[in-house]
Amino acid sequence: MPSQHHTELLAVTPLLDHDAAAIQQLIADRGWRDLPLHYRIGAIYEYVRNDIGFGYNADDNIAASRVLADGYGQCNTKATLLMALLRAADVPSRFHAATIDKRLQKGVVPAAFYPLAPREILHSWVEVHVDDEWRRLEGVILDDGYLDGLRCQLGQPTGALLGYGVGTDDIERPPVQWNGDDTEIQMTGVTRDLGLHDDPDTYYRSAGTNLTGLKAVLYRHLIRHLMNRTVRTIRNSRTTAKPNTRRGSSA
Repeated sequence: MPSQHHTELLAVTPLLDHDAAAIQQLIADRGWRDLPLHYRIGAIYEYVRNDIGFGYNADDNIAASRVLADGYGQCNTKATLLMALLRAADVPSRFHAATIDKRLQKGVVPAAFYPLAPREILHSWVEVHVDDEWRRLEGVILDDGYLDGLRCQLGQPTGALLGYGVGTDDIERPPVQWNGDDTEIQMTGVTRDLGLHDDPDTYYRSAGTNLTGLKAVLYRHLIRHLMNRTVRTIRNSRTTAKPNTRRGSSA
């Protein structure tokens, strides 16, 4: 990677505000900068995937420090936080924009409001440069608690699933763990590739976000709260399931 572009992919932006005190403190407390590259990426990735649970923020284009303060996120907001933390730990990262089929959100969006959702929904993921390859970190979106709860709620399904925030060919073992290769959890729902950008700010300035006007107000003040309640119910399914229906350990 050319050195100039390497520098650009570490830059602070209004959304990637990794110079914020809370982000710098988190990086220092976790000691991520001291880890070898693969472990550094993995530690940050797992933090955003599991410590920052799946949930719906007020908007797509909020700063990383706000996502961290919220303590939850979805594809676009988790991508922003993941990029900021990676850059704060000296890992170059870039933003890949796409759209997903609205059916991927069925089961989470309240039925009464589902028709209001656009047919294609803005989607994004982070890519990192490792071993001379760009690796996709799309699997960061859904935490293990949510996935385990969803499998319990759906009766331990196998094979492909499109819905409930999931788009995968293997819901039993989706490729969400970082092992140096691509990770993904919504990729089978992708409908259009909207290309690469150095940062999310550039993309949102040109393309905007998913909702505007009255729909955005409804989403911000009502719909997302109902969606987050559904997410919590699904996540809690793993603690209310009968022992013989739960996956893996009974702990």
